[in-house]
Amino acid sequence: MVKDPGASPPSDRLVIRNVEFIGGMAEKEGWRPDSSLPEIAFAGRSNVGKSSLLNTLVRRKSFARVSRTPGRTREINFFRINNGFVLVDLPGYGYARISKEKKSGWRPLIESYLRRTTHLRGIVLLLDIRRDPSDDDHAMLDFLAEVGVPTIVALTKTDKLSKSLARERVADISRALILESEQVIPFSAHSGEGRIELLEAITDLVEAAPETDAMKGASEPIAPAGDTQ
Repeated sequence: MVKDPGASPPSDRLVIRNVEFIGGMAEKEGWRPDSSLPEIAFAGRSNVGKSSLLNTLVRRKSFARVSRTPGRTREINFFRINNGFVLVDLPGYGYARISKEKKSGWRPLIESYLRRTTHLRGIVLLLDIRRDPSDDDHAMLDFLAEVGVPTIVALTKTDKLSKSLARERVADISRALILESEQVIPFSAHSGEGRIELLEAITDLVEAAPETDAMKGASEPIAPAGDTQ
C-alpha cells in the first residue's frame, strides 16, 4: 500500500481510546480469552521490531515491552482494544540465538492458536524492509495461506532507508512474495509512517463479515508465498 505523494492524508479512522491486557496463553491447549470479539494477530521474526510497531500503533509506550534480547516473549498475549476487538501478539520466530528446543516449542503454540481460534479476522505479518524474506517468513506465509487467514504485510524500519530505496524494496518484496499492493504497508515506528494506513486495514478486517467454518482452512491462498528453497 504505497502512498500517492499528492493524495490527501487519510483520516485516523480508528482512535485507540482503551487498551486492556487480558492475559497470556503459554501452552497450545492452555487458557485463552473467553470472548466473542473479533481478533487481529501480529506475527514476525523476533528482531523485526514488532514491539515498537505495536507501541506506535496504539500510542502506548509501555504497551509492548521493547526487549534488548529479541525472542524472549514465549506467550501469546491478548489485549482488548476499545472493547471492539482483541489484538493478539504472537511470539517472535526465527531468532538465530534462540535454541532449537525453544523454537520447536513456540511453533506448536502459534499453529494451535491459528488453527483453533474461531474469531481471527486477519493477521499482520511483519517483515524488515531491509532484509529479504527468510525461510521462516516464507513458511509462515505458506501456513497462513493453508489455514486461509487474510494477511497484511507490514514492512518495518522504513526510516533506515532513503525514500527511493524504500520504494524499491517494497516493490521487490511484493514481487518476491507474489503479494497485491493492498496487502503491503511500509511502516516506521520512528516517524509514524504507515500507522494510519495499518489502522485502516485493521478496521476493514474487523468490520468484515467473518468467514464460515467451511471457508476456514480453505486451500486457496490468501497471501501466496514463494518457494522456501
